Amino acid sequence: MASQKAIDNAHRLRYIRALERFHRGIISYLSSTSDLSRDGYDKKIENSLKVLQRVEEIALYKGDLQDLQKLVKKIISYTDSDKDVQDIKEEILYESNQLEKSKNARRYKKDKHSNSKYEEWE
Repeated sequence: MASQKAIDNAHRLRYIRALERFHRGIISYLSSTSDLSRDGYDKKIENSLKVLQRVEEIALYKGDLQDLQKLVKKIISYTDSDKDVQDIKEEILYESNQLEKSKNARRYKKDKHSNSKYEEWE
């Protein structure tokens, strides 16, 4: 019998994957569509939301997951705004890029004095 913790974990993962899928879909739509229109954007959000709404929202505690969640909510909130679709595209792509940067910054740590570690060999 699966423990409650395992079930919660599965729900959490499912929610995170749905967020990531939603985000990736919107980003690829924005960056690859040549004739971007407001109607097209709203329709894409509407279709992507169907997948996201199938999973229940779960509180996330990790920094970049919270940022992803905020970004997704912001993307959705743009459907109610009367902003120009080009401005929306720029803002979303910029924030998405910042999110990727913060993820990568933790993944790769540059040695501060990379040359000094070889000095003892000379």
